[in-house]
Parts: sequence; C-alpha cells; structure tokens
Amino acid sequence: MEHYQYCIIGGGIVGLATAAELARRDPAARILLLEKEDRFAAHQTGHNSGVIHAGIYYAPGSLKAKLCRAGAEETKRFARENGIPFETCGKLLVATTLPEMERMEALKSRAVQNDIAMEEVSETRLRQIEPNIAGLGAILVPSTGIIDYGRVCAALAQRLTEAGATLRRGARVQRIDEDATGVTVDFGETIRADRVIACAGLQSDRVARMAGLAATHQIVPFRGEYYTLPASKSGIVTHLIYPIPDPDLPFLGIHLTRMIDGRVTVGPNAVLGFHREGYAKGSVAPVDLAAMLAFGGFWKMARRNLRSGVTEFRNSLSRKGYLEQCRKYCPSLTVDDLGAPGAGIRAQAVLADGTLVHDFLFLDSPRQLHVCNAPSPAATSAMPIARMIVDRIEQTEADALRQGG
Repeated sequence: MEHYQYCIIGGGIVGLATAAELARRDPAARILLLEKEDRFAAHQTGHNSGVIHAGIYYAPGSLKAKLCRAGAEETKRFARENGIPFETCGKLLVATTLPEMERMEALKSRAVQNDIAMEEVSETRLRQIEPNIAGLGAILVPSTGIIDYGRVCAALAQRLTEAGATLRRGARVQRIDEDATGVTVDFGETIRADRVIACAGLQSDRVARMAGLAATHQIVPFRGEYYTLPASKSGIVTHLIYPIPDPDLPFLGIHLTRMIDGRVTVGPNAVLGFHREGYAKGSVAPVDLAAMLAFGGFWKMARRNLRSGVTEFRNSLSRKGYLEQCRKYCPSLTVDDLGAPGAGIRAQAVLADGTLVHDFLFLDSPRQLHVCNAPSPAATSAMPIARMIVDRIEQTEADALRQGG
C-alpha cells in the first residue's frame, strides 16, 4: 500500500494551511491530504463572512489575540503574493445604548493592550463617515478587511500540488488504526502514514472517536443565518458595521458585512442547528439530532443559554424580529431589503459539563494529532494556527526520538 510521512484529514483552510506548512518545512516529505467533499473549503471555510479580523475582542496577551493579529497580516501578504483580491475597509463597532457605551470602553482598553490601531468615533463623526448608521458612538478598527477564503484555499491547494503533495477529494475516511509503527487510514483505499493530523471541523469529534481517541466533547452545530441586501443597497455602508458584543453571549451579534464580490449581507445570527452540514432552512439530519439529544452536555448548555436561545430561534422564524437587531444601528432598512437568505454552520465544541469551548482543543496519541476546536476567527488565523500545529507535531517526533534513544 502507499506510504506517506503525513496524512492530513480535512480540506478546509486549517487543514490546507497545515499541509502547506509541513511542505514548507520539509520539501521532501510525502504528504497526503484527504477531503471527503468534491471541493475544498466546502463547509465552515466556504460559508463564513470573509472577514479578515483584527483581534480586538480577545483577552490581552491571549493566544487567540496573538494568532489573530499575526494571521491578519499573513493573510493579506498571502493574498498579495497570489493575486487574490482583498480590501482593508475597516470595521465600526457601534454603540446604540448607554450600557453599550460602557462596554465599548472595555473594548478600547483591549485594543490598546493588544496593540491594535483604533479610533474612537463620536456620534457626529459616525454620521459623517456612515450617513446610514445611527449610534451614540463607535470604535473604528481600520485594519479589518474582507476576502474570499475559498480563493485562499484554492491557492494553498495549488501550492501543495506544485510542491508534490497528493490531494484527494471525495475521500471520506472510514477507518483509522494506529499501531507502534504508524497509522492505517482507509478511505475506500488503504494507506499507511507515519503521522495523521485531523482538521475535520464539523466532524472532528467523530473522526477522533473513529481513531480510538477519548473525545469527551461533542460538536453542536450553530447555524449562522444571513440575508443579502438588494443591489440598490450595496452602497449603504463603506465599512463593516458590528454591534458592541454582549459579553454574556458567545457570538458577535447581527452585523452588516461588505463582501469582496460587492454584496452586503445582514447577519449572521446564531441559532441551534439540527444538521451539521445542512445549509437549507429547516434541515434535519436524524443522526446529528439523535447524537445531540443523547449528549448530557447539550442539555446543560441549553439550560444555561435558554433565554438567548429562545430569542435567536424566534428571530430565525421572524424576519421582522431578525431585522430589529440590525435596525438598532441601521434604521433605514426594511423587511423588503432582506433578500436572498444563506447560512453557515459553526462547529461549537461543547464539554460534558455543558461548557462552550472557546479555546483550542487538541486530542493526540503517539502518532496522531486531532484539532477538535480551532476557535473563531480560525480563517483569519489559519496560517499561524498551522505553524502551532506543526510545532506540536515536531515536538512529539523529537520526544519520541529521545525516548527511543
């Protein structure tokens, strides 16, 4: 059977960036990347809002803050090198109430501590730079940008092909068996690899269990539903417009996002999903629903977040309720402006005690590393995340050599 030094499972941006980092460090390595869909970036990567985040939200000095800032710079550099369009349009975080103005102060402090350039914007100045946006004040983060991460993935795949890596699409992994000398991976064909690195996103818990690892968490899907504004409203804003986030909620709130293709979207929300890979409204996968309902951690998480969950579900059913979240800072929008709907699905790792995992979660064995949670914004931070993953692999290999010696 074919033998590879590394087998990467998952063709989203983290899997592709990890494979590219392995090829960069060892051009002679035999690398195989497996993607179960017929294209790369088919799920979380290809359904996100395309924002290059600056990292203003994250705790000062935290790993997420460092990775996001480094990732933003590297994403833009990679785009320039590969002719991928992007725009550094900036983001406005708009406060519409006095409590939000108070929370805005904490964000300003975080920006300073994380060394992120920002500008405080008064109510008058906000009206001048964004006539269609209303608020008591705002923070401008000028380094935030927009890009098509699907094109980033296509460029990474091209680089890997040119470097001699083997990329297989339509390759659904069916079995993973590890022994003392390597890992056998069956995806309709059977191969051997010295190391397996799984970046399986929405299926990360299942792939880890398939590999024999003790995954006590479970992926709970959250749908991020959005609407596209009509072409006549494509100039409604020049920046990205975000609300001041509620610290009690794990998501950023409904926002106005300019897309690199010229569209403007409203959203996303964050409503519980019943199908890990079902993007149409009302999608239900019996196997996903049954697994979620049988997981004790889901019920504990649901009880803790019942109020916000009910609100999100109600607004998902009612365009009017959904719109009111955005009309707080963009009052000119009407229900008729909510055009073509769309959705992405976020893989939210939940622990057995109901805790939402907001940090990196890895599971490993002597010859495997599974990325079970790569926190948002993983697309922005993909390249430094890949370096961190490969550093862990190299450290594991070095430790094994020392023990063997």
